[in-house]
Amino acid sequence: RALANLALAMLCLNAAVSGDTLWPGRAYARVKAAGNMTERLGALKALTQSHAETAGPALAHFHSQFRHDALVIDKWFSTQAQMPEGADGRSFARVKQLLQHPDFTLKNPNRARSLIHVFCSANPAGFHRRDAAGYVFWAEHVMQIDAFNPQLAARLARMMDRWSHLAEPYRSGAREAIARVAAKAELSSGVREIVERALAS
Repeated sequence: RALANLALAMLCLNAAVSGDTLWPGRAYARVKAAGNMTERLGALKALTQSHAETAGPALAHFHSQFRHDALVIDKWFSTQAQMPEGADGRSFARVKQLLQHPDFTLKNPNRARSLIHVFCSANPAGFHRRDAAGYVFWAEHVMQIDAFNPQLAARLARMMDRWSHLAEPYRSGAREAIARVAAKAELSSGVREIVERALAS
């Protein structure tokens, strides 16, 4: 199944370049009719990773079918958080839109991880932006989450442990975001230790 999913993903990526509609169509059909979740999610990711025209309908169908299964909807959020960033910034914009989705709440640790943590850790082109908007996004959510779930905030804070290895202008933007978190007066001891250690590195 893993090999089949990889092959489908590669075929959909090639179709995005060639304009072929065969494999995106087959992937969409698999999202709707696959006999197991591994193949269904693999097909959904093939469409979202290639920004296929059928990605939107596939996401809508998947959500409609599994909206009452919290763990599966976590996968739905994380799949979108990993969508490759294009020149138009649509991946980052989608993540910010999903924060307003009726099924999203920061108070649910799994849901917050599936969108925010996955975006910051598994979408480098979306997160590491020349305008530092991804780092601002990170800082805002570390501080918000820290107010009610310091353990989750600490895990998110660790995303910037290696900020000093970044090239400019990313390094300066990252440092500014970390300093913004460190400057907050009301901060859990765990998060404060992480960001202050990061700044000292």
